[in-house]
Amino acid sequence: MTMDGWDVLEHARELSQRGEAFALATVVWRRGPSSAKQGCRAIVTPAGAVYGWIGGACAEPTVVREARHALAEGVPRLVFLGTPDEVASVSRDGMTSVPMSCQSEGALEVYIEPAEPSPHLVVVGRSPMAETLVVLAQGIGWRTVLVDLDGSSREDHPSAAAVVNGLDLEAAGVHQRSLVVVATQGHHDEEAVEWALAAGPAYVGLVGSRKRGASVLDFVRERGISGEALERVHLPAGLDLGKISHREIAVAILAELVQLRAAGALADGMSAEIPEVAEATDPVCGMTVEIRTARHTTDHEGLTYYFCCPGCRKLFEDDPAAYTASGVRS
Repeated sequence: MTMDGWDVLEHARELSQRGEAFALATVVWRRGPSSAKQGCRAIVTPAGAVYGWIGGACAEPTVVREARHALAEGVPRLVFLGTPDEVASVSRDGMTSVPMSCQSEGALEVYIEPAEPSPHLVVVGRSPMAETLVVLAQGIGWRTVLVDLDGSSREDHPSAAAVVNGLDLEAAGVHQRSLVVVATQGHHDEEAVEWALAAGPAYVGLVGSRKRGASVLDFVRERGISGEALERVHLPAGLDLGKISHREIAVAILAELVQLRAAGALADGMSAEIPEVAEATDPVCGMTVEIRTARHTTDHEGLTYYFCCPGCRKLFEDDPAAYTASGVRS
């Protein structure tokens, strides 16, 4: 989708608010002729969708591929796209160089920054500990929602970024990357745990004693929740910090969440999901082409060949024997 620079940034803000991962690609240098200008930006999603403008038929597929790699690794990268001769001679620490055999012989440097959404913490309950946990999490940049089943409003909980009344997964925004802490102090534990597990979040923690928690899990098990799902419930939620006060339980819970996240124990839920993409090599220029979106193809002796541009396809069709067979069988 074509967007100008400001529209790209606004869309990035919207994705961040929805908790969706993306990569922001920015042209930091260019040598013409090139359709991308310095300062051009584009958002690339984990699925490879592009919002903005980052270059034409030669540059965009390469930027998309590198952006998806950056998302998978969670590490920004600087990418140089130029002629094969330039790629062989241009080498800087931390730079990824990719040959681009476009007829224009332009060149680009693109900075790609993965934007992982900040952790999404949903706290069910209205106790002083629950409110303290919300305040602490917001203090380190996490997105927070307080679920209050007693019908209070946003004004009653000024520390919370959002307040939801009732166990509504959509309203609370609970998804597979969410972290859910049930702290209803025995009033709605069973319903809240069952509700949280229904969304399959990255973390479910129950505040309470082991004895009380075991009773809650037994009740939920009798309602048909699988043992595998119940094993994912952290009971009691939080690190064991010894004898601590009610509000200090919030510190123990946040410490556990930070520890698990840093250790990669929440990786399945917290990292961007990068779909598998089938690729082929352009037999003329050697560029990688995504098969699903390839617009330039030709069949030769039972093989389908994929090209980055019409020029490469024409060169191949004029003299197929001159190029190595590196296509995909049709």
